[in-house]
Amino acid sequence: MQQSGGTCLKSEILNLKSNMRPSDFALLFPLTSALLYVIGALLLRRAADFGVGFWRTTFVANVICAAVFSGLLLVGGTFRPELLWQPACVAGLFAFGSVLNFISLDRGDVSLATPVLGIKIILVAAFAALTTGQWGRPALWAAALLSTTAIALLNWSRGARHHHVTLTILAAGGSAASFALFDVLVQKWSPAWGIGRFPPTMLGFVALYSCGAIPRFPGPLVAIDARAWPWLLGGSVVLAFQSVIFVTSVAAFGNATAANVVYSSRGLWSVVLAWLIGHWFGNTERHLGGTILRWRLIGAGLMLAAIVLVMLS
Repeated sequence: MQQSGGTCLKSEILNLKSNMRPSDFALLFPLTSALLYVIGALLLRRAADFGVGFWRTTFVANVICAAVFSGLLLVGGTFRPELLWQPACVAGLFAFGSVLNFISLDRGDVSLATPVLGIKIILVAAFAALTTGQWGRPALWAAALLSTTAIALLNWSRGARHHHVTLTILAAGGSAASFALFDVLVQKWSPAWGIGRFPPTMLGFVALYSCGAIPRFPGPLVAIDARAWPWLLGGSVVLAFQSVIFVTSVAAFGNATAANVVYSSRGLWSVVLAWLIGHWFGNTERHLGGTILRWRLIGAGLMLAAIVLVMLS
């Protein structure tokens, strides 16, 4: 009987594997990347408490990210000097989106900027449709709308007073558009280069562009508080690896819209981790009121529904 039961179980596993598409496995990469993003963000948020500053954090994080991406050179590919403008252009979108993101968060409120940044999911679907002429499955558009609504709820604060509303919306919207077009172009241009050439070249340009932040440093890197370096380096390394996972998954498997829907689960992870372990990093969000928690739980439910739609579509 045990042998028969084992045979049946083995048969079920084999049937499950045979029914799964490669794209189903591919979605595990943005899901993992989303979790790592929140961990990296918490580490960098702790580093910020020691006065590192955005510009120094951005420079260090981008240089480390470029170094990590260089490991993909071992994968191989085709270096195309005549198409060098492609990774240079994509890197510019990444750098420009980062600057606009900083402006939206520095001049405005997180509770206003972050939901606006959530429109990236819909913009990815729109840009992908415009560049390929394929408008995709309705389920993906529904998932994108659900995810965007979820992000708004996950970042909602009752009675919050916003300032510099117009500037915040324009900057956050521009950042979302930049990052959305970045994802679509990585998907479009990577195949001609290969995973081992396009992402490393692109991040090399990002590191180069990041040198423009040096004149805006509040002080030299050597002046950073010694207590901040473990948090700064740890957060930068984690964010670098999550970037490698996400960008290479889009470059290798395509389907930037579905990948972004799953990646948007970082809104869910941010709520869960902030409540469970946020105090380890000096985060105080676990002390928010019950009303905000309820809205965020609704947002988490919508996020899960979006991910299920993507998985089943």
